[in-house]
Amino acid sequence: MKRLSIILLLIACIVGRVNAQRFNTPDQLNQLRPLQDSLVKLGRQMFNNENDLERKNANYSFIRTLVKALKVPNSYAFNFDSLKTISILRSPDNKFRLLSWFIMNEDGSYRFFGTIQVNTGGKLLLHPLEDYSPLLKNPEDSVVNNHKWFGAQYYKIIPVGTANPYYVLLGWKGNTVKSTKKVIDVLSFKKGEPVFGMPVFQGNKKTRNRVVFEYNRQTSMLLRYIPDQDLIVFDHLAPPDDKLKDQRDTYGPDLTYDGYKLSNGKWMYKDNLDMRNIPAPDDVDIIDPKKQALKDRSLVPLKRN
Repeated sequence: MKRLSIILLLIACIVGRVNAQRFNTPDQLNQLRPLQDSLVKLGRQMFNNENDLERKNANYSFIRTLVKALKVPNSYAFNFDSLKTISILRSPDNKFRLLSWFIMNEDGSYRFFGTIQVNTGGKLLLHPLEDYSPLLKNPEDSVVNNHKWFGAQYYKIIPVGTANPYYVLLGWKGNTVKSTKKVIDVLSFKKGEPVFGMPVFQGNKKTRNRVVFEYNRQTSMLLRYIPDQDLIVFDHLAPPDDKLKDQRDTYGPDLTYDGYKLSNGKWMYKDNLDMRNIPAPDDVDIIDPKKQALKDRSLVPLKRN
């Protein structure tokens, strides 16, 4: 019994040391907090400045400052709680966190930015995300690396445990002055390198590596995950008239719902879901900034997961 008590005490000490490593030291906090303050100010300029060039210059300064902050030892443990203008998501298994954000261009289109910070326990490991969207002609058929990223601002990470584990990402993508996009993407790691896209979405007439939705910018679209049912549910989008079926910027919800149900590591398409069996969300993960004019670039804060 005495030996068992000693063993349990040693385990508790080891766990205590591991837990202690999750917190920043006073010296690290003294470095990170001023950098966070700078990021908050630059983030406001990225979205609120009416001058296109000034917004982009603020973004470039934001990137340099963010990299400087992430280079601080044990930066992974710092949550950047005051920074509301970007999405910061930790994977549920705490293996990485995903930072993503967008800049609105003068013509109402968007460019996305981001990075993956891997939880190495101390050493900095980043995978910068480079938005390649305009050059991806068939994004639903593409498997790409972080240098050819189909940019989005993510609001949900869903881990899928299989022989080859992966993560499903839900994201807002913006698009043009006429239409908005949302995306269901897949992130996996091959030899430590991020890969986006995987042929796991089946049904609805094809197998997809990712799912892209496009709809009228003046409408809203539901896209969220129901963990109790392993179900991704979304509005069924349709044109107001069959004559407009080729014009995605006219599409909107038709008050029916479809989804993807997880089965043996794949997501099977389900149509006409009965929403009476879908619990109402406590709050909204992300609110589309779709109705903001170019003169109003304030961003609705994101729910942190």
